[in-house]
Amino acid sequence: MNKVFTSLALLLSSCLCSFADDVVSSPDGRLKVSVEYDKGSLALAASYDGRPVLLPSALGLKTTFGSYGDKIKSEPVRRMSEVLNIDYKLDRIKQSAVKKSANFLSVSLETSDGRPFVLEVVAEDNALAFRYVLLKKGETVGIRVEEELTEFRFPDGTTTFLSPQSDPMIGWKRTKPSYEEEYSTDRPMNEKSQYGRGYVFPCLFKIPAADKQPNIWALLSETGVDSRYCASHISDFKDGAYRIAYPMPEENNGDGSAIPGIALPAATPWRTLAVGTSPAVVAEQTITWDVVKPLFETTKNYDYGCGTWSWILWQDNSINMKDSKTFVDLAQSMGYKFVLIDSFWDRNIGRDGMRELAAYAAERGVKLFVWYSSSGYWNDIVQSPTNIMDRAISRKAEMKWLNELGVAGIKVDFFGGDKQETMRLYEDILSDANDHGLMVVFHGATLPRGWERMYPNYVGSEAVLASENLIFNQHYCDDEARITTLHPFIRNAVGCMEFGGSFMNKRMNRGNDGGNYRRTTDVFELAQAVLFQNPIQFFALAPNNLTDAPKVCMDFLRAVPTTWDETRIIDGYPGKYIVLARRHADKWYVAAVNAEKTPLSLNLNLEDFFGAGATVSLYSDDPKSGDVSLVSQKLPTKKGKSLKVSLPTGGGLVIVGLQK
Repeated sequence: MNKVFTSLALLLSSCLCSFADDVVSSPDGRLKVSVEYDKGSLALAASYDGRPVLLPSALGLKTTFGSYGDKIKSEPVRRMSEVLNIDYKLDRIKQSAVKKSANFLSVSLETSDGRPFVLEVVAEDNALAFRYVLLKKGETVGIRVEEELTEFRFPDGTTTFLSPQSDPMIGWKRTKPSYEEEYSTDRPMNEKSQYGRGYVFPCLFKIPAADKQPNIWALLSETGVDSRYCASHISDFKDGAYRIAYPMPEENNGDGSAIPGIALPAATPWRTLAVGTSPAVVAEQTITWDVVKPLFETTKNYDYGCGTWSWILWQDNSINMKDSKTFVDLAQSMGYKFVLIDSFWDRNIGRDGMRELAAYAAERGVKLFVWYSSSGYWNDIVQSPTNIMDRAISRKAEMKWLNELGVAGIKVDFFGGDKQETMRLYEDILSDANDHGLMVVFHGATLPRGWERMYPNYVGSEAVLASENLIFNQHYCDDEARITTLHPFIRNAVGCMEFGGSFMNKRMNRGNDGGNYRRTTDVFELAQAVLFQNPIQFFALAPNNLTDAPKVCMDFLRAVPTTWDETRIIDGYPGKYIVLARRHADKWYVAAVNAEKTPLSLNLNLEDFFGAGATVSLYSDDPKSGDVSLVSQKLPTKKGKSLKVSLPTGGGLVIVGLQK
């Protein structure tokens, strides 16, 4: 993949060619990406199987140094094409080893006033990525990118699966935006977003079938965002297109610039589009990580697994020594590696108490994750500790102390913005934490954008309407099934997702006797542990579950992996149902859930995973009692014959067995 980052000198030494549209195709030839030039303007279009996915969409940037893309010289340009061999291992995403080829095109251009820049395009089977590289001319080095002209024009009739960008400085203690709005499904493109602020990445689009051909699905996102740029989203649909939008000036209480400042030569983040004839094909793509590279190496050995946390059901009052030790004991009894100690530990447990708690956990083979606020001056958060992670001096001293205690990692919360200075804070926290052997989980945070490969100690982000909302409002319990069927196709398809779910409580409170009602079955919750991918999983279990939850469920949650070697989506439709398979070592886990209002009947051909006639463990909802049923099931022996199953509304299915 290093060839994607070929030196700019090599790009400029490519052959001179006539000024005509450029086309780069995927290795299988089904995806074609064209770079089009018309009257000094630059555009990009894409097709799949000969059908349009992106209509010609404007490209370009406006900077303090001038405009790129909309005013280019109509004269010969330099082009370079290469075949890329993408080969890497990454144990924190949906596929532990990635090996594929892609076609790479770079087009070297000049603006009308002679400033050089490059458009880079990568075309894989079922995915594309592109970015701008701005080159230095003269003495000017530092510039600001005031606006991005990049558009995305989808064919008429396309429907959307989108989550709105929220207004800034609203919500809990004025902490938004935090990527925690609800996704809508199958909506028209011209529908205005909830806040009129556009939509956050990732964005899923369904392009309608034509001439008896299937729908085409497209998942739009960005990757490679680090301290050298801001994160972006897309605007509302206007004049037939969505456009890249930068952060809102009011984010982070108005602190910091809403537009990025860069030093030439510089590259923008990659805009990515996964494409296929089913949402399953789109969700399986790894383009998010294929076009980025590690930003630093590590000598640390990070370990992943499951953990407990008291806050999700027992809330703020549980952050004390007694309850924290109880959840350490729960982690030990479950065979889990971690326990998360949430906010207010500095007040209610204290630093001497944390040393005692860390030692207590270590004696039981458990390590702590410790919560921090990202800061305190850009929102109204009172949950402490605050004003530590935002400054290098205090942050490094704190991390040194955590390392001395044997803490495994930190959970940093309440960022509330996508500005470049906030991206810099994410990177600084990750870099300093790695120096002290700490893993990092982000909550109240932006979408990760290739960070699993870029930062070796990054282990997940919330960036989703997560499990805490089931505690806060019955609406989210009522909608849990639909939400669960969305994220393997959308949010979790582009990055680790720390959801914190798999409840065994029937009621959302400490005593399992009050609060909101869980609408899903126990098997559904087991399936969710497989459907949602994150290398560190803090499950929503409580000590009472050791006696009031089915033993078969607790045994499953003791054994379920958190890292996966392979992921394949067998069937599904976002917002309705999903059947997904993940492999860990030599064992496959097939998980399915139903969000439809009626029972769902499925015919599953599982030969590719277990082989015909294999014996598997099948977890299902008993049709009479609704309780968990676990049976040793022999799959059909006749090749090509399917296993017939039925899932009730809000129900699930899990099948576990050895690889074929």
